[in-house]
Amino acid sequence: MASPQDVAPPPAHPSSSSTGPVLRLEQLLVRYPEAEVPTLDGLDLTLHAGERLALVGPSGCGKSTVARAVLQLLPPGSACTGRLQLAGQDPRRLGRAALRQLRGEAVGLVFQDPMTRLNPLMTIGDHLGDTLAAHRPGWRRQRLHERARALLTRVGIDPQRYSSYPHEFSGGMRQRLAIALALALDPPLVIADEPTTSLDVAVTVQVMAELRDLCQEAGSALLLITHDLAMAGRWCERIGVLDQGRLVEEGPSEQLLTQPRSAVGQRLVQAAREREGGRSVAPPPAPVLLELEELRSWYALPSPPWNPRWLKVVDGISLRLHEGETIGVVGASGCGKSSLCRALMGLAPVRGGSVRLQGQELRQLRGQALERARRRIQMVFQDPLACLNPQMNVGEAVADPLLIHGLASRAEARQQARQQLASVGLEPPEAFENRLPRQLSGGQQQRVAIARALILQPSVLLCDESVSMLDAEVQAEVLSLLRRLQRELGLGLLFVTHDLSVASGFCHRVIVLEGGRIVEQGPGHALLEHPRAAITRTLVEACPRLPVAMP
Repeated sequence: MASPQDVAPPPAHPSSSSTGPVLRLEQLLVRYPEAEVPTLDGLDLTLHAGERLALVGPSGCGKSTVARAVLQLLPPGSACTGRLQLAGQDPRRLGRAALRQLRGEAVGLVFQDPMTRLNPLMTIGDHLGDTLAAHRPGWRRQRLHERARALLTRVGIDPQRYSSYPHEFSGGMRQRLAIALALALDPPLVIADEPTTSLDVAVTVQVMAELRDLCQEAGSALLLITHDLAMAGRWCERIGVLDQGRLVEEGPSEQLLTQPRSAVGQRLVQAAREREGGRSVAPPPAPVLLELEELRSWYALPSPPWNPRWLKVVDGISLRLHEGETIGVVGASGCGKSSLCRALMGLAPVRGGSVRLQGQELRQLRGQALERARRRIQMVFQDPLACLNPQMNVGEAVADPLLIHGLASRAEARQQARQQLASVGLEPPEAFENRLPRQLSGGQQQRVAIARALILQPSVLLCDESVSMLDAEVQAEVLSLLRRLQRELGLGLLFVTHDLSVASGFCHRVIVLEGGRIVEQGPGHALLEHPRAAITRTLVEACPRLPVAMP
């Protein structure tokens, strides 16, 4: 049995004084190597213990660079000048060992995608144990083990999962682990950089509530970096607006979201309100493009042949999608949203039901007939950078489907790719076609992904969380682009999202999935105002909304 000394709390975190700020930035300038202009250009920011500040701004404004500067994780050759104090110390003046110690004990960092930051060969317990051992070298093994289990309990993970691996956790559980790692040493500052982008709204509420409560318990300040203004207002008392590397506005959350003073603040709030606005006009009567009847997509589970067991990810979905119509698909994590898209794309097994595309039953087609039909259904994924070949330039990526299907020569494909790039707003196309995907902004990458999906002239476009990783302004731009393309091409859109407010603002009608079935459907604004199904009520309660604007 451990002695009382073995289970004592960790030493207090470093601090300049009991009353001084946890983080102070004054006239901070950061310029990346070979960049013509600085990313942060005279940033002033102060954060005290226990405060919660959300940092918002348009894409490329420097939000994530703030975190990199504070932790001194900038690329070699970067310039970083001005005042920078973290827990009373300037990390730029520390040696490697002291800087590593400060990073762990003065600040905890929660990333956007925890899976990319976790070692797949290490257990959950090993991740926590290594972090603790690196900063508490005098602790015995049993003490490290007990502290790690206590941390798992604090973030709502059963300590019996101590020996599990990251791939055995859901996205929400991996993010809880990331929070446990960030708060393992009770740092005075926690920086959360887009911590819930890939999570559905119900899991987002759970994760953010735990992050807030744990920060309050430890007395830690929270710097939340996010593109979601409604979420910023829900979880932080103050919001700061960053533009071109400067803090152009800061104030109480409700005041900033209802009466923004700066031009960029007004643009961001307007874009967020447009995203939440309902589509009150139904699409005109039009031909049916896609008709599903009792569609089932089941996966076989390990079981004896005389007693088969199935994972019923899509279990009897029926719907009709008309030309020029957008149907939103929402639901909690694991409800079957993405599985429905994969089944329609032929990427998941279909065990029963009917799929008719413009009157053709796809399940009866074979060979080239099926290949031609499937060209008329294309998909836009959540993360365009992960879906584009990093070695192919933009022009090649967009032209590639034509070459794969033998629909054009290389010269013809290149010309059609230029036309498609222009149609999605990447003009002049010659300025973009030779760039690699990583050389584009997030919004530009998604435009390339849309151009690639449309070059085969589909009738139905499946959008699987296609704007969830973008900031409010870029979201509005991409949604406006999809509306325009829909009008011009007569596209039917199946729009998968975890955010009911986005679905309400963009879609003509919305279906709610649970357990692979439709449990409720109707206009998005009606679901928001009068949800009937229990899961819809949960989604509505979890869905962050902007406060009502003051007159």
